[in-house]
Amino acid sequence: MLDQTNGGFLITKIKQLQGRIFEKLLAQHNISEFNGAQGRILFILWEKDDISITELAEKTGLAKTTLTSMLDRMEKQGHIERIYSPTDRRSVKIRLTEAARNFREQYEQVSVEMSHIFYRGFSDEEILTLETGLRKVLKNLTEKEDYHEKHH
Repeated sequence: MLDQTNGGFLITKIKQLQGRIFEKLLAQHNISEFNGAQGRILFILWEKDDISITELAEKTGLAKTTLTSMLDRMEKQGHIERIYSPTDRRSVKIRLTEAARNFREQYEQVSVEMSHIFYRGFSDEEILTLETGLRKVLKNLTEKEDYHEKHH
């Protein structure tokens, strides 16, 4: 492996810039109802809702504690509702409200715009190579975290 690598630093910088640009695009599209992080949660729920907080945490990559406070806020804003199991009060599913379902089209337009900015000048092959590499990094980090949690 190379002596000096900058992957982590570059990913951090990209995440910061991408977040700021995404927030601006949301504002330009008059989407002020939620921020980028909440948008990630909505995006997962648009694909499939009525899921547990654990499953949502896995799919968003957010810690359960962070997610819980965000869900509290989103519930107050009328984006999601918590559905409690009639047989087990500890079992909670997260479901979208009708209002939140209606944001999907606007949000997807912003996501497409963001992808065009993100990958400008890339060939399809370069995009696939980059995303394959990033998936490997994510897998390595996830395995390390899982190992650490099991052994500490």
